[in-house]
Amino acid sequence: MPDAPTTAGTSLAKPAEALYLELRRVGLDPAKTFHIRGASIDRSALHVMLEDGEISFTTAVDGKITGAFFEGDGEVLLTPPSQVERASLTLFTGMAILEERFSTGYLRFNDQTYADLQPFLRATEDAKEFSARWNPTAQNLAEPDALRLLASFSRSLPVRGDAAGEAGPVSAAEDFTPDRMLHARLQGGNLGTFDINFDSMAAEQIWAGQARTADGITYYNLWTSFALGEPKAGAAQAHPPAGPRDEIDISSYKIRAEVRPPTTLTAEARLLMNVRRGGARTVFFELSRFLQVKEVEADGQPLEFINNPAIDGTQLARRGNDLVAVVFPEPLRAGHNRELRFVYGGDVLSEAGGGLLYVGARGIWYPNRGIRMSEFDLEFHYPPGWTLLATGKRIAPATTKDSPAAGPADTGPSTGEQISRWVTERPSALAGFNLGEYQRVVAHADDVTVETYAARGVERTFPRGAEAVVTIPDIRAPHPAPTPLTRESATPSPVRNAQAVADDAARAVSFFSKRFGAYPYSSLKLTQMPGQVSQGWPGLVFLSSFSFLTPGEEAALHLDPTQEVFNRLVLPHETAHQWWGDLVGWRSYRDQWIVEALANYSALMMLQNERPLEFRRVLDRYRADLLEKNKQGEFLRDAGPVTLGARLNSSHYPNGYEAISYGRGTWLFQMLRYMLRDAEMKDPRSEHPKRDGEEPFVRALRRLRERYAGKEISTAELFAVFEEDLPRSLWYEGHQSLDWFVRGWVEGVALPHLSLQNVRYVAKSGGVAVSGAIVQKQAPDDLVTAVPVYALASGKPVLLGLVFADGPESAFHLVAPPGTKRVVLDSNQTLLTSPK
Repeated sequence: MPDAPTTAGTSLAKPAEALYLELRRVGLDPAKTFHIRGASIDRSALHVMLEDGEISFTTAVDGKITGAFFEGDGEVLLTPPSQVERASLTLFTGMAILEERFSTGYLRFNDQTYADLQPFLRATEDAKEFSARWNPTAQNLAEPDALRLLASFSRSLPVRGDAAGEAGPVSAAEDFTPDRMLHARLQGGNLGTFDINFDSMAAEQIWAGQARTADGITYYNLWTSFALGEPKAGAAQAHPPAGPRDEIDISSYKIRAEVRPPTTLTAEARLLMNVRRGGARTVFFELSRFLQVKEVEADGQPLEFINNPAIDGTQLARRGNDLVAVVFPEPLRAGHNRELRFVYGGDVLSEAGGGLLYVGARGIWYPNRGIRMSEFDLEFHYPPGWTLLATGKRIAPATTKDSPAAGPADTGPSTGEQISRWVTERPSALAGFNLGEYQRVVAHADDVTVETYAARGVERTFPRGAEAVVTIPDIRAPHPAPTPLTRESATPSPVRNAQAVADDAARAVSFFSKRFGAYPYSSLKLTQMPGQVSQGWPGLVFLSSFSFLTPGEEAALHLDPTQEVFNRLVLPHETAHQWWGDLVGWRSYRDQWIVEALANYSALMMLQNERPLEFRRVLDRYRADLLEKNKQGEFLRDAGPVTLGARLNSSHYPNGYEAISYGRGTWLFQMLRYMLRDAEMKDPRSEHPKRDGEEPFVRALRRLRERYAGKEISTAELFAVFEEDLPRSLWYEGHQSLDWFVRGWVEGVALPHLSLQNVRYVAKSGGVAVSGAIVQKQAPDDLVTAVPVYALASGKPVLLGLVFADGPESAFHLVAPPGTKRVVLDSNQTLLTSPK
């Protein structure tokens, strides 16, 4: 990683660059060094008390003081509003409310903090010594906040050239969100060094966390993060309040890329930027750290930009991204859309062997603002001998003047340059490509063409004849790619099994289309990719070499039976992402679990239909994984609820995201599916009786697809769809709502143990009156579980009804068939419960 950012030039005459460099290296000012006593900085639920000590403020940048270093006696108090956030804070700090003494603190701010502290400042005798002692530390800590401060202070930069007459003042209606920011790096007495943050421009304005290293990997443990106005602790919270509306979105991309194996990509990207809120001068984009920006223009005019490495340990850095800050010559105006042009390039490819390339920047090879729906028009230029596949629909390929027309797979002639163009059929959240020396086979799912592209060999690092761990992580899982294993043995040939892969994918497309609605795109392309990670993108699946193994080749790896099942789930899982994740996206990191768990459960529904015993084996494995302990003796289930998304990966739980989003998330849909089925079956007043084998769960998913195609969904919106036809037996306390399920199961971590107590059977006319109590252990007192109770009659379980287990012990009264002498709970194992 470079030591300094790449900018649009080196001349400090460029105002944005000069401002940024000052903010990045600002030091302490001896003339602004004081004794401070009895001061407090308050930001909603966050309070930083500077009780007694010395403080030195930074030198002014463009007339503004932006920071300070404090040494003395201080205390921070932070009160998360929700039970979820208090539990998260407790996991990392042992405290539900952060209350920590600190001895030093580096503060960075963009508001009137310096002026607000004036009444508490007094002259000090050792101002120069104090300032000099802490100045190197302050300068080292200045960099992380420099870009954020640039976003604030660039608004006041001089308006450049002709833009001065066009820009005009930004109205209060356009710039309606106050821009206030405070970041404190504190040295706590018990917790060590940690950060607390307030940012009015963020979706979640308050957060706190700490960098920690585990097994050589640096994690940023986000202790708590929440938006102002969140529900208080104990209240249901399916989705936090929305933060400030994003100031821009990108409605379309037109990218021309040149791919030069084995390493190089150069590209020109044109983006249509829609300005939703005016006032900003600086706009941020994400891009692979291996790509360097050379030019940025807006409507043909050059812009200043800063290509800055992400801060070590952050989620951005772990995704392999950098930030590109683009600075406009005038404030953006709402409704004044702009066309941006980026020119960039770098080494983001690697030759993996076996006729395969590894595209290391699959999701970040173009400047983007996160995973948001846009239109894409992609044109690729690449050498002969390679096959290139991309998201979108292939337009008839063009060729250079000295190159004859390419074949159907764009393999092209032996000389000249290949050109292919790909255009999205509907707005997509992701755009990518893959390259290899592939052979093509075809299958069909009704009118959908399924193309599979496989090479003759596998990558050099593919395991040979030894045990291998095969996982099903996805682009949406925020973790580093696993390190490939290396063994020696005979080399598999994926092309031998390519037709079987195509046929299996076509079968999955047919299965999901019948349940969730028509396949969203005209074709599905599956391409072999080196490594263990597979990814399902719009119309294009990057499929690990492991998925191309024949049964004999798979047996040579000596996988355990459950692992073989997981390996077979990869293909239907990634195919299901065509509906859940590609067609229907997710709103924020708290909602990302929906598409992972739903794609996974869709694959399991297919497995259940074909191999019910393997379906049960997978669910049992997910349950067992949640009950495993980490090195500190903490249960994996306690990493947090599914709604914490990427935060689940931490130094405590390096694989927390996968275990919770895939494992617990899959179980949540299993529970929801069978709750709805059982409730509708027992509810004579149901307005939607079972028709032609269609389940209420499937009906709801089809509505979900129809309503949110091409949009992002939140957890609250997901459950609102399921609540529309909620059977009355699932109306807890008379409310047509699943809040009880969201609060206890989606926003919770419990795996309760259920048992029966004091069961009595009294024969009556026409049946048996059964009474007793359901005991719910190893769970919060307010956990509510809809428990199916069965009678064992004639050797077969008969569903008597659903009983709400509300708290530690819940009484029930049911009527069973004549002759019933025994009742059992959840005989079909549809609940995520602990076996003991």
